[in-house]
Amino acid sequence: MYVTCFIRYQIDPAQRAAFQSYAERWGQIIPRCGGQLLGYFLPHEGTNDIAYGIIGFSRLADYESYRARLREDAEGRANFAFAQERGFILRESRTFLRGVPSTLTAHPDPS
Repeated sequence: MYVTCFIRYQIDPAQRAAFQSYAERWGQIIPRCGGQLLGYFLPHEGTNDIAYGIIGFSRLADYESYRARLREDAEGRANFAFAQERGFILRESRTFLRGVPSTLTAHPDPS
């Protein structure tokens, strides 16, 4: 089974660039700590204060191990502190989803 952690962020739209920097840092931290980063997504059209982060794990237990490694990672702690200091994340919620295998593609064709 494959489990996806779908993170919904309500962000301060005036600090979108700060959130982007935060998300970019996770690009190195998350894989190092054991997650498969599927991507971060910023508002583009429509609602200007909702962003998403999507991280995959083979099992929910792998997520728990990832969280433990993340708490010990110096860059991870620094990135959390950056978000706290700047206050650009107003609300954050996590949902765990299981994909329907026949509907998933590993790498969609961008064309």
